[in-house]
Amino acid sequence: MISFRGAQFPRSVILHAVYFYLPYGVSYRDLEEILAERGVVVDHSILNRWVVKYAPLVALVAQKRKVPTAVSWRMDETYMNVRGVWMYPYRAVDRDGQTLDFMLSEKRDTKAAKKFFAQALSSNGIPTQIVIDKNRATAARITAINKILKRLGRNAHIDTVRSRYLNDIVEQDHRFIKRHTRPVLGFKSFTSAAATLDGIETANMIRKDQLGNRCPFAAFASLAA
Repeated sequence: MISFRGAQFPRSVILHAVYFYLPYGVSYRDLEEILAERGVVVDHSILNRWVVKYAPLVALVAQKRKVPTAVSWRMDETYMNVRGVWMYPYRAVDRDGQTLDFMLSEKRDTKAAKKFFAQALSSNGIPTQIVIDKNRATAARITAINKILKRLGRNAHIDTVRSRYLNDIVEQDHRFIKRHTRPVLGFKSFTSAAATLDGIETANMIRKDQLGNRCPFAAFASLAA
């Protein structure tokens, strides 16, 4: 259960504010006005702190509760601007477009690929196939993982496939994320950007019914229970 101890507003108000910020791409000032019209007076800076604090916590729970995914993956990186610097959201979906994992990185290199693979494998197990683009760092990391699996005597091997056509699934999925980050451009820090992306990705998982086929807000609120 996510703790709301010390918060000056009820749990339900915080969850509603955080949830409705994430999938709809409104600004914090717009959300401040929307809440004020409903009798909830809260400053936009506090709304930002709620998202940064609670969105990553909800995302962690979502990863543990999401429905099983396919063992054929599609991996890719996209880009976004954080305080004038290009940064890279690493993302993976399965062959059906279901979200597997995501991570914002300040670099697009072998170290970042290694960290993302470790995170994705820990959350989702070992796939049989990964479709990638021409990123050499990603291909090198798959090769390294296969060597480790062989050394450990594991009866598993990850096939690497380079196919722009098959990777269209993750490319299309990028659009949902970018459509919802575009109205809120102007992230002031890596921490703020990463937390917001965690929340947007979780809202995307809810949209795909990866957390059960029910009211979207109910699915989101259940992650904090």
